[in-house]
Parts: sequence; C-alpha cells; structure tokens
Amino acid sequence: MIFNNFVVTEDDAGIRIDKYLAEANPEMSRSRISKLIDDGFISVNGATIMKSNYKVNEDDVILLEIPDAVEPSIDAEDIPLDILYEDDDVIVINKPKGLVVHPAPGHYTGTLVNALMYHCKGNLSGINGIMRPGIVHRIDKDTTGVIVACKNDVAHNSLASQLKVHSITRKYEAIVYNVIKEDEGTVNAPIGRSNIDRKKMAINYSNGRDAITHFKVIERFKNYSYIECKLETGRTHQIRVHMSSRNNPLLGDEVYGPKKCPYNLEGQVLHARILGFRHPRTGEYMEFEAPLPEYFTNLLQLLKNK
Repeated sequence: MIFNNFVVTEDDAGIRIDKYLAEANPEMSRSRISKLIDDGFISVNGATIMKSNYKVNEDDVILLEIPDAVEPSIDAEDIPLDILYEDDDVIVINKPKGLVVHPAPGHYTGTLVNALMYHCKGNLSGINGIMRPGIVHRIDKDTTGVIVACKNDVAHNSLASQLKVHSITRKYEAIVYNVIKEDEGTVNAPIGRSNIDRKKMAINYSNGRDAITHFKVIERFKNYSYIECKLETGRTHQIRVHMSSRNNPLLGDEVYGPKKCPYNLEGQVLHARILGFRHPRTGEYMEFEAPLPEYFTNLLQLLKNK
C-alpha cells in the first residue's frame, strides 16, 4: 500500500476532489481516482470520502491510499491472435466475430484478455482492474475489426486521454436495413440505459451521455445500405442505437432491429475497419486497417447479385 498526503491551497479550493487528485498525480487517470474513491481509499481530514464530486476546501488534508497491484485471477490461454502491430507499449488486434473482449459473467474464459495474458506474458496495463488488463476500449462480441490493448499504464493513460478528447480515429463499416437517401449525415443524440429495458441502451435525453455518429453511404442495395460510420464519441452500442433510431438498424442485430434476420448471421453486421491514434511513446500518428471478414464480403456480393 502506498500513502500520499496532500494539503489543498487557496488556488485549488472549490474544485472536485477527483480532478484535484488527477492533476496532483499525472500518472493516474481521473477514472482510476474515482474508482479509489468508490472503494474507500481516499479520506479528507480523517474522514473517508465516497463521492467524486466533493469540492475541496483550503487547508483540507487529503490522504490517498494506493493499494498494491493485484495479480489477475484470470487464466492465460493460448488463443490465436491476428496481430496487426505490436511493440513494447501497444498491441493492435484484428478481432474475429464471436470473441468476447474481457471476462464477464458467462464468459470467464476464451476472451481476448485471456489470449493477451498468454501472448504478452502478463505484461498489460492494470488501470482497468483485474478482469480487464490492457483494455482501453472494447467492441462487442459479434463486432469484428481493430482493437488496441496497452502493455503498461503510461500507454493506457495516453490512449485513454486521446479517447476522452475524441482525437482517436474510429471508422466502422456496416450493412443496415432500408435505403438511406442522403449520401451522408450525423446522428447527435445522447445514449444511456433504456428506461424500459435496463439491459439495453437507448436514446436518453434525461440521463444519457453525449453521443455523435457521422455516417456516409458506400453503396445502396434493394432493401439495404452499406455504410461507413465515424465515431466522435464512444458510447456502449453507439452505432447500433443511433442507426436504429433512424429506422436503419444493423442487419443481424436482433437487440435493436428485427427479431428475425433474412440471412444466416451471427449478430450484427459491423466491422471496425480503421483505428488511428498517436503512439503513447513517440507521439507519431499511426493508423491501422482490418480487412472485411469473409462473411461480410460474401454478404455484400449476395446483395449485389439480387
């Protein structure tokens, strides 16, 4: 356990404690600070603080306890990885359909994290906790394409900061129901938990978070559209929810679209085609592209021939 003490000065009085501690500890992300607050590791003037929105006062004495790193309790598994790029800081993977990104109830083995634990020999960032080492962002089980993982906390903090300011390039390709008449457009609508079904996300103007998706049509078919979606934000199920809100749900998406799909698909037709970011060590902009999976190209050919 590491203990750090801070005394708030007049200049810092009035700001949120999570922001204050994140600025005082640049090696730690604000989300990591919030997690420590939730877990009771931060006290002010001897009293444990449980809310990240507490505003510090002049002469407040803050004790920050940083627990020792816990060895992940998940197993390393020799699962083949399609590696697009790798160095000492990051590893970029082309994720196949059906592969869960990190362990969760019902999927504690056979995940991307299990595979990364084996391939990287445990050298992964620990900021996101025991069950999600190395994971900065995620894509759904049935979404294919580019995803990056981090091998150390410095790299993780860098990429997390880039995600926060929306400077990471994320372009997806999808096939959606119905013909989209305009060549391009933007869906700007907040996303949060559905008030009707808590297992689903939805457009939620009262409790949702800002979400922006830019789309453009690549090709039109008789009853479908092949599109590119560029994410400005990265909310859970963002493309699926936004396109469904336009009456253009993703083909194969039985959660946000029709329950019965006319084609034999495993989940939504969605592919993370391009991912670009500044390298956490060199600052160089790097961009990676994952080719469309075979099922996607076969489906495109089938739709063209109809």
